[in-house]
Amino acid sequence: MASTDVILVGADGSTESLAAVAWAADRAVRTGARLHIICTYALASYSAAALDGGYAVLDDEALRQGAQQVVDEAIAHARARGDVRVGGSIEPGDPAAVLVEMSREVGMIVVGSRGGGGFADRLLGTVSSALPAHSKCPVVVVPRRTSGKAFTPVERIVVGTDGSDVASSALHRAIDEAILWKADLTAVSAIPIASGGGMMSWLPTSVDRDALFKEVRQGLNAAVDKALDGRDVEVARHVLDGNPSSLLIEFSTAVDLVVVGTRGRGGFAGVLLGSTSQMVLSHSTCPVMVVPSAHKDRAPDPGARWERR
Repeated sequence: MASTDVILVGADGSTESLAAVAWAADRAVRTGARLHIICTYALASYSAAALDGGYAVLDDEALRQGAQQVVDEAIAHARARGDVRVGGSIEPGDPAAVLVEMSREVGMIVVGSRGGGGFADRLLGTVSSALPAHSKCPVVVVPRRTSGKAFTPVERIVVGTDGSDVASSALHRAIDEAILWKADLTAVSAIPIASGGGMMSWLPTSVDRDALFKEVRQGLNAAVDKALDGRDVEVARHVLDGNPSSLLIEFSTAVDLVVVGTRGRGGFAGVLLGSTSQMVLSHSTCPVMVVPSAHKDRAPDPGARWERR
């Protein structure tokens, strides 16, 4: 990754968004990337706050000042993580729309989620999965931490793949992250046969399930070898029977980062197109990186807004 790359972090003043800032800052320290923190705000048709039993209209300046305080706190939090170049700004508008637009200019976006109204939760609510589905760069969603273990350093990564060409974007990025963090990497493909209500339980009994697993395993090996492109990285490979989202959530309890793609022919890469995306991102106990199709690392124009702020 180029040293001029930018990691964009959405902050809203919550503890969870500060966890996202910490994750992004730790990664920026390793890559030399520039960190840019934003807080969005919007002035409703009329907004009011209780004041001595009555109401006082909140003006735009009050909202701007509140957003700026959020950014200032997040910048201080990032600087406390180490030697990192960090700036920030406040941006009027809808969080998802603002971040999707900015995703064209940055290398990564990081947001926090607390499962109850945080920055990422707003993105996954009324605007559905707008950011993960439409971002032009990878998006990392950092969940609420439920155990004593920190999310960084990243020591174990799992990447879900369905063998499609599009899923190779997630594979390539997972390998890059494994190299960056010096982490163990596992690539997994799911075959949702499962006895009972599995998505492929309709298969006739004459179908050789062992042959099916062998075919998927061969496809997984070919996809991983192609993504490695000669790089000396050990990648564990597993083909499992189960629901893709359920398997990802289960893996998230044992790894530090889950990597998936946004589009594919089903399986892991197709997980993030519908309601299942909210299940994975809402219930994962570790950060999830969502990699858009055909993503390529790119450094922003040195003259772009990030260098001027």
